[in-house]
Amino acid sequence: MAVVTLQVEEDRSGERLDKWVSTYDPDWSRVRVQEWISEGLITVDGKPKKSNYKVRTGETVEISVPSVEELQVEAENIPLDIVYEDEDVIVVNKPRGMVVHPGAGNHTGTLVNALLYHCKDSLSGIGGVARPGVVHRIDKDTSGLLMLAKNDHAHHSLVDQLKAKTVERVYAAIVHGLIPHEHGTVDAPIGRDPIHRQRMAINHNNGKDAVTHFRVKEHLKDTSLIECRLETGRTHQIRVHMKYINFPLVGDPVYGPSKSPIRFEGGQALHAQVLGFEHPRTGEFMRFEIEPPEDFQALLRKLRNQM
Repeated sequence: MAVVTLQVEEDRSGERLDKWVSTYDPDWSRVRVQEWISEGLITVDGKPKKSNYKVRTGETVEISVPSVEELQVEAENIPLDIVYEDEDVIVVNKPRGMVVHPGAGNHTGTLVNALLYHCKDSLSGIGGVARPGVVHRIDKDTSGLLMLAKNDHAHHSLVDQLKAKTVERVYAAIVHGLIPHEHGTVDAPIGRDPIHRQRMAINHNNGKDAVTHFRVKEHLKDTSLIECRLETGRTHQIRVHMKYINFPLVGDPVYGPSKSPIRFEGGQALHAQVLGFEHPRTGEFMRFEIEPPEDFQALLRKLRNQM
């Protein structure tokens, strides 16, 4: 059982406990959180509360997340593109189409299954049985760089850096439309879509702060190649933000247009190209860069040839 400790922020004071906790992790539904509250697995300043309790600024909320005992995560001999590895961290280039960790409908073939085979017992345990070593995620159909922790000290350090917004994360993306300005910033909160619960959306009532900085690298045939720098790391952040400003990602099956003359099979044209962070042990800033995969490059060549 993993224990997560959170503190109530001033701008979230007055929210119901179940609602406040459920926005912390996209996998924690409100119904699931309510079950944890009824089982006494969630406390506020060390005391159990009801689901409708209104949290207050500065209170400490402790969540004892039950282990997913029915989920037996097995090591699998799946090739990994390892960019860097030492005794504390491992940086991998995740291929498009690979899920980061096991979950509903994806029990095998994930990055975690591959890591368990490669690292054996050398992964942090903070993420629980289903997410050993996992510090942050990218979508199944997004390719690119991920950092993972091989011990709990490294895990805490990397998570703290993410919270402090000191991790450098730069994505390459191809979007529909010709963006008329060279750069811009999208600052709009992201939360669950109130109608389509499997999607994320701009949600000013229940969303979390989300900031994406983008720069146009190249205008193509009815599309733009852009660079996105994440200030925050919300679920589907770039995909939701680019849709919000009417430049959705090419190939995006959820947030893209229902009909498109541009074919890009298997998901969105999005690649985590740059990753930089302070090494948990040495304090040295480490920066990695990996070019987009061949299918992304092939789409770029095709669009350039159509100019």
